[in-house]
Amino acid sequence: MVDTTPFTRAVDHFADRLRAAPQSRLQRGAAAEALALARELARRTQLVEEPGTEPREMPDAGMFAAADQITVAGHDFALVLRSDEEVAEAARLVEEARERAGV
Repeated sequence: MVDTTPFTRAVDHFADRLRAAPQSRLQRGAAAEALALARELARRTQLVEEPGTEPREMPDAGMFAAADQITVAGHDFALVLRSDEEVAEAARLVEEARERAGV
């Protein structure tokens, strides 16, 4: 079993930063960046769990739900990661999204 801790820590850190961010920061793009990440993680999870089917898009539940959406999508994705390389790549995706979000 692969250790997904570096990835889940990155996800949880990003979510915590979003929860602490002011509404103005969320409106300036942080929430949109988080939603884009959540959608990508959910898409990747679905491709592993349901190969050959068209992935469903995670809905936009609003800027105040963005932290919860990346948490759920991230922890779901952690369950399908199969190697240390996949964990490192996933953690990099999260860190890049967090930097773009400015939180």
